[in-house]
Amino acid sequence: MGRKKKTVDRGITPDPKYNSVVVSKFVNRMMWEGKRSVGLRIVHDALGLLQSKIEKEPLEVFLKAIDNVKPMIEVKSRRVGGATYQVPVEIRESRREALGMRWIIKAARTRSGHSMRDRLAAELMDAYNNTGTAFKKKEDTHKMAEANRAFAHYRW
Repeated sequence: MGRKKKTVDRGITPDPKYNSVVVSKFVNRMMWEGKRSVGLRIVHDALGLLQSKIEKEPLEVFLKAIDNVKPMIEVKSRRVGGATYQVPVEIRESRREALGMRWIIKAARTRSGHSMRDRLAAELMDAYNNTGTAFKKKEDTHKMAEANRAFAHYRW
């Protein structure tokens, strides 16, 4: 058992424009080298671009896109008697959200396009429509878990 104090979760302040903690978490994952203002501008511009493309509330589209990419189940390696099995396990909500955001950002960064704003807006649009690289990553994760369902009894 650890001897150090338990960490205190200070929470995350909501985004100033959309008043959403989820957008704020997304901005925190977006930024490079601590440049929060740059990440904030990219995300806000991308959401503004989304609003001009489709006539819906940008926050609603953003949240739906992240929901569409969140995985429900993943595989973890489990070593049993000299053999390593890929065991499907359910994911807790905080990890699901983190993976979904990470996949969207990574897909946007690897996408070809002019600016990060355009690439992020396009990836969010694809995720909203259940297409794109991030959504494919979720589907692949689910397929792998389904294929290894026989090893579910090794869950710990």
